[in-house]
Amino acid sequence: MKPGTLSRFRIMAYIVGVGLLALVLVAMPLKYLADMPLLVAFIGPIHGFLYAVYLVLAFDLALKAKWSIGGTLLVLLAGTVPFLSFVAERWVTRKVQAGEKI
Repeated sequence: MKPGTLSRFRIMAYIVGVGLLALVLVAMPLKYLADMPLLVAFIGPIHGFLYAVYLVLAFDLALKAKWSIGGTLLVLLAGTVPFLSFVAERWVTRKVQAGEKI
């Protein structure tokens, strides 16, 4: 497996994680508590697009590293739960660098 595959996944996991945190911890409270929907309208679609890119890169890594279906699904869903993409990134990095399957 090429080292760039893991690097691309790691970068996108952090980007998606930060984007989701911005959406959930900043934009959503502003929308519902301060009646300011502009940030949700801006960050929401960007996060959605970046999550789609995360899915493609995670699936590419899963195919190349020959992960199980269950492990692949867990990593794919990690981008939907705040903070979990950071945990998944560390877990995946450790496993892939050790040559272990997920």
